[in-house]
Amino acid sequence: MQRLDPRARSDIYGRRINRAPSPLRARSVPYLSIMAGSVLPVLLIADLMPLSPSFGFLMLLGWRMVRPGLMPLWAGAPLGAFDDLFSGQPFGSAVLLWSLAMIAIEVIETRFPWRGFWQDWFTGGVITVVYWLAALIVSGASLTPEMLAVALPQGLLSVLLYPIIARVVAGLDRFRLARARKLD
Repeated sequence: MQRLDPRARSDIYGRRINRAPSPLRARSVPYLSIMAGSVLPVLLIADLMPLSPSFGFLMLLGWRMVRPGLMPLWAGAPLGAFDDLFSGQPFGSAVLLWSLAMIAIEVIETRFPWRGFWQDWFTGGVITVVYWLAALIVSGASLTPEMLAVALPQGLLSVLLYPIIARVVAGLDRFRLARARKLD
């Protein structure tokens, strides 16, 4: 029997056998990326009317849609509380809305276990628009047609950014699960 090429069983880390992802990285990357998404709009621009969408919420949707069983259902509450600290919304609004979004995604996932990208984008778009409208209502501002017209680009941008966010989440997931340590 011929000997196999020794390079066939290796990658950039060395041997492929006896490697595992880092447990710290595997557990922390989803939560840290969502928290970074919550802080990002504050770093981009500070204005009277938010122009950028809630990247934290989009990252939460991305992680929940790309890796369905990764985060528990209750993860929306503490991550929403973190987002409330940076978003300027009344405290508790993101806790409620993110938790309701996680429950809605769970119900949809139970009903339609096999989905495609277009269905995920449609679901994410509907949930994002509902979140955007609910955040406007919860903010305490009077809803006038002018305010809705000014805030409309934020809602539209949220829907259009879903494929990019899903791609970023997929890259972060590959980083999260990369082999990093040798098993003993």
